[in-house]
Amino acid sequence: MIAIQNFFLNISFICIWYLSSFCISHASEKKGQPEKGYSIEAKSSFVSKKFMLATANPVATKAGYRVLLNGGNAIDAVVAVQMVLNVVEPQSSGIGGGAFILYWDAKTKKLYSFDGREKAPKSLDQNYFLDNNGRKKKFWDVVQGGGSVGVPGTLRLMEFMHKRYGVLKWSKLFEPAINLAREGFKISPRLFESISTAQKRGLDRFPSTRAYFFDDNNIPRSTGSKLINEPLAKTFDLVAQEGADAFYKGDIAKAIVSAVQGTEFNPGYLTLQDLASYEVKVREPICVPYHQYNICGMGSPSSGGLTVGQILGILENFDLRSLSPTIEAAHLFIEASKLAYADRNLYMADKDFISVPEKGLIDKTYLLRRSQLITKTSSAKVNPGYPLGSEGLLRSLQKQNEKPGTTHYVVVDKHGNAASVTSTIETGFGSRVMVGGFLLNNELTDFSFIPERNGQLIANRLEGGKRPRSSMAPTIVFKKEKPFLITGSPGGSRIISYVARTILSVLEWGVDPQLAINSGHIVNRNGVTELEAGTDAIKFKEGLEALGHTVKVRNLNSGLHSILFARDGTLIGAADPRREGLVMGK
Repeated sequence: MIAIQNFFLNISFICIWYLSSFCISHASEKKGQPEKGYSIEAKSSFVSKKFMLATANPVATKAGYRVLLNGGNAIDAVVAVQMVLNVVEPQSSGIGGGAFILYWDAKTKKLYSFDGREKAPKSLDQNYFLDNNGRKKKFWDVVQGGGSVGVPGTLRLMEFMHKRYGVLKWSKLFEPAINLAREGFKISPRLFESISTAQKRGLDRFPSTRAYFFDDNNIPRSTGSKLINEPLAKTFDLVAQEGADAFYKGDIAKAIVSAVQGTEFNPGYLTLQDLASYEVKVREPICVPYHQYNICGMGSPSSGGLTVGQILGILENFDLRSLSPTIEAAHLFIEASKLAYADRNLYMADKDFISVPEKGLIDKTYLLRRSQLITKTSSAKVNPGYPLGSEGLLRSLQKQNEKPGTTHYVVVDKHGNAASVTSTIETGFGSRVMVGGFLLNNELTDFSFIPERNGQLIANRLEGGKRPRSSMAPTIVFKKEKPFLITGSPGGSRIISYVARTILSVLEWGVDPQLAINSGHIVNRNGVTELEAGTDAIKFKEGLEALGHTVKVRNLNSGLHSILFARDGTLIGAADPRREGLVMGK
């Protein structure tokens, strides 16, 4: 299977590095992540000929598979998968959050990107996260409660996509999720771990959320016990029959507003008008050439496509293929990441509100200049560059990163249509506010809490109606103008590193998609270098430290899912062993 790529592989290295990475134990770091990794089983690549999908939960994958098997297309499967994930993976995504979709239309042979990102209530301003003394509020105090909730976009996006591309009846696609919510499902080890961890961060603070996830003694419901969500079944029933307007304009909208404004702690300002006026945005995809490939992703307000593109565009100036995954290759990846993240933190935000020099950031000449800053030893924290289009932009760096959370799934149907979807409610369990059986997002915390520094405005400052910057990076790699690799991941601001390195492993070293995902993570967001605990990534520690890198070993909880289009016409799928994911196809 690996030979499909026709690349030379150092087999002894692959066996030592990648296969040992199946044993993902994920020793917890001191600051536990809101969604803990939980390795269910070692996974190997799955091959099919007609269609395929991969999601973070077996139940969701099976629901999408049945849709594809019964004549549905990629978007039909996306809708069904998203609703089921809302039931079985409530900590990661749902109709109370937002999403990005990168979509390849096989009939028109055109790539589209669709923005269903949450947005700030219209009444808010840039000082929203400052207290009466002008100091920024504490992060976890802001997360919990209605004050962190942005206008949800996921459901409107699903409806928008279905009206444009779907072939099966809208209501039919809700049936798996409705039945599951009504009949109940068993709490998985991963969900249990996530609930237990999030309890330390206020998951049991609000009555409806506490009643759902905890027993009468306020103890997390145990692994294997059944969760029944009748309120969510009723919500889905109504949306299935009346469409997304039932959510954005009807009784559900009133309940959302009441819940947001009515939390006794950190109430919010979301209004009925905010919900009713929400619109999906059709964005121009960001595409960056890389050797014979074209790496395509989301543009602003996501920083994912630009930053992944920058990392790869910088590395294109080095002979990575001859290096294989060595210390030298890891060093180059780290240094390229520093440069890209530096640009990200200065320039990237919602381009409907600020000027983003997108073309300049991915210009080949600019990326060559940035690559020439890389030396054989570690640089300190690097500065942003000055791409074309940045002239006169007086800005200050944002120093705050998004917390891990989110989910990612990929779908290819029998017609060749392909969807790469990253969906979120932000931090694991979002705002902790539950209404109508679903959790509301805490997406406002993706804005910079500080609007300016030293008299210079921060691009990603909060403004009314603005969409917060995201790191979500749904990606489709093209070869000869045809889809070659579809991928993406959850993981907060680390998403960019997860996706970029997975792409490198497949493109440069011909690694099978599953082995690429199993590989231990290496992350640098223009600071400390992070190596994934419990994997062979930690074998790089001494070598990287010798080059001057400051290295920390941490739990790096990705949720990568990928589909590769092989030369013989087959599809090769992979699911991240750090989650419960499953690949299916025919």
